[in-house]
Amino acid sequence: MASRQCHGTRGAGATGGVPWSAVDTEQNARFATRMGCSIVGNVEHRLATLADLPAIRTLMAAAIAELQKPFLSPAEIRSSRTIMGLDTQLVEDGTYYVVEEADVLAGCGGWSRRATLYGGDHSPGRNAELLDPAADAAPVRAMYTSPRFTRRGVGRLILLLCEGAARGEGFRRTQLVATLAGEPLYRACGYRETERFADGRGGTPVPLLRMVKDL
Repeated sequence: MASRQCHGTRGAGATGGVPWSAVDTEQNARFATRMGCSIVGNVEHRLATLADLPAIRTLMAAAIAELQKPFLSPAEIRSSRTIMGLDTQLVEDGTYYVVEEADVLAGCGGWSRRATLYGGDHSPGRNAELLDPAADAAPVRAMYTSPRFTRRGVGRLILLLCEGAARGEGFRRTQLVATLAGEPLYRACGYRETERFADGRGGTPVPLLRMVKDL
């Protein structure tokens, strides 16, 4: 079942005024339909905690290794590990989500009030300076889906949560740095490319895209 494009989020809160239920699957379906995003399966979302870090890192490693194979060479995939991964500041700030099905981690991702645009704890060049919602775009960060849960609307759901939360704090735009693997999803969800570049901090240059969206 294909997920529909993510439309209809302008002016909505983090959940569009419809609470997400851990037990009411019909309510969850109504939320997804209202936000223009089909979700396949009975998934739940919540904010990540520090206790989730081991499972998140395992999912990220699998996603980096498997989902980039159609787009990157083995050398580029190895290099990408330097510039990808989890910035635990997102979890500490309460802006990072996990999506689960039957207690199995299906995906994760978040947004930030801070200046760092991408990268994990180990990545050089992080900047924890707080952004100005009136002038700056809120970064969408560290979006990963388990290879077991692709094409089920997990990434789209996380984007909706991030955009709604950022909008609720006064941000008017979001921005992100996309891998080639993630580019189709972001374009389908209304992001537009502003720059193509390569990050070689891991040894081999990895192609990336800067993308933005008006909220």
